[in-house]
Amino acid sequence: MIKFFILNKIIFLLFFISTSTYAENLNSFDEGQKLFKIKKYEEAKIYFERDIVFNPKEHKSYLYLAKIFEKNENDQELEKNLNSVLLLSPNNDEAIYMMVLLKIKQSDYAISNELIKKFKKVCNLFCSKEQEILSKLDKISSNNDANQN
Repeated sequence: MIKFFILNKIIFLLFFISTSTYAENLNSFDEGQKLFKIKKYEEAKIYFERDIVFNPKEHKSYLYLAKIFEKNENDQELEKNLNSVLLLSPNNDEAIYMMVLLKIKQSDYAISNELIKKFKKVCNLFCSKEQEILSKLDKISSNNDANQN
């Protein structure tokens, strides 16, 4: 009888710990999003990274990390996180838009043009940004052509 009682306590304790860990995981993304909105980027980054540990296939945390790295002008980490978003959610128009801007900044016109074509096909929330992308690409292409002559 005592063994049964101890076993029940252990099972209850394990259930309680796993439930609280799951609840903490659910709050990580929301807390990170709140901190991001009030521009506490370094603190938000911790919560998004924690969310990725518990849920590595959720693209939203990678997208927010990309936004943080964009603000910090860390292009290498920005690209890494955008690639993760596009791997998990290939038609994410915001990630494609951000990647196009990064590739234009890196003067990678071939990939920029491919991404712009894809962006035109899948745009949902960011369709209004298409002209901005095209004008940036034209401006940089014109400057690059002028410098070569």
